[in-house]
Amino acid sequence: MATSLAPSVSDIPHAAAMLPAVRIDSYNVELRQPDEEGFLGDRVTKGAFRDLIEEWRERLRKLGDDPLGETPSHDLAKKQLDRLLREGPPEAAGVVQGAVEDFSQELATIVRRFLRQKGWRDTQRIVVGGGLSDSYVGRLAIGRASVLLRAAGTDLSLVPIRHHHDEGGLIGAVHLAPAWIFSGYDSLLAIDIGGTNIRAGIVATNLRRAPDLSRAAVWRAEFWRHRDEEPPPTRDAAVARIIAMLESLVARAEKAELALAPFIGVGCPGVIEPDGRISRGGQNLPGNWESSRFNLPRALREALPTIGGHPTMVVMHNDAVVQGLSEVPFLRDLARWGVLTIGTGLGNARFSSREDAIAQS
Repeated sequence: MATSLAPSVSDIPHAAAMLPAVRIDSYNVELRQPDEEGFLGDRVTKGAFRDLIEEWRERLRKLGDDPLGETPSHDLAKKQLDRLLREGPPEAAGVVQGAVEDFSQELATIVRRFLRQKGWRDTQRIVVGGGLSDSYVGRLAIGRASVLLRAAGTDLSLVPIRHHHDEGGLIGAVHLAPAWIFSGYDSLLAIDIGGTNIRAGIVATNLRRAPDLSRAAVWRAEFWRHRDEEPPPTRDAAVARIIAMLESLVARAEKAELALAPFIGVGCPGVIEPDGRISRGGQNLPGNWESSRFNLPRALREALPTIGGHPTMVVMHNDAVVQGLSEVPFLRDLARWGVLTIGTGLGNARFSSREDAIAQS
């Protein structure tokens, strides 16, 4: 039986630095703004981009009409911004273009700061994920920042993440799983916890089509936008919602006769301790997730002690790490690469490909 190779669930380390395909050199770096309060990464979040649009609009309002009308900047959807940039009136497109240029400059500056960190030296490529990366405006900002860096002599490229941002944080969970998971099972559960949304899904490994996991894909997913809840949900309510999503997905897998592994991979913001606690960085989550008495992996195991009749294994890592792991099959030719995730905050992680993984590619 494949499960005979599985370790006891009580012995599973979370946030491991050494994974099957990569070593994690650094993650969740919080760069302070020089001579200012706050973090440098706050200048390249999805909210910061809307702030830049608002700054351009405010300048124009002093002289006359706002070319973007009355819609508040933070209510402008990505599709609206894409349409304005591609097809909108020249001044409206110019406002969005101005914000893209300012954001690109900020992103390039922050990348330079990361490259000065010990764990980020000699990085060859940075994949940029998060919600902004799947829009035309976001891809333009990423491309422009890459050009700024290369034109200034930095031999590094910035590229948008390959998978849709709703799926990359789930697909990356397959690279948290131990080798025995891939013997006798064709899918596993994954959770992507963010400051605005929580997603849970079933990831099909599709190993018969691609043994390197490059065809891993989300089979089914459930989504909850907790930031919009009034009143804001408590931590216990959030955990209960996650468990309900997982139970629904397990039932779907059984109905579809999937060979669902007794494994749950979790991506969560913050610094994750080996025992599954969150020591810092969970401030955008509903309730106090940094309490020493709270342990999400333990709560999930207690709620779903078995899957398919076998003891459930839960492995948790930082959400930027997990999103970056979705790129592993496509970056095996690089020795050192990183990920930045632009969302409620700026997630980050740097990876080194393991030599044995490179040799097998």
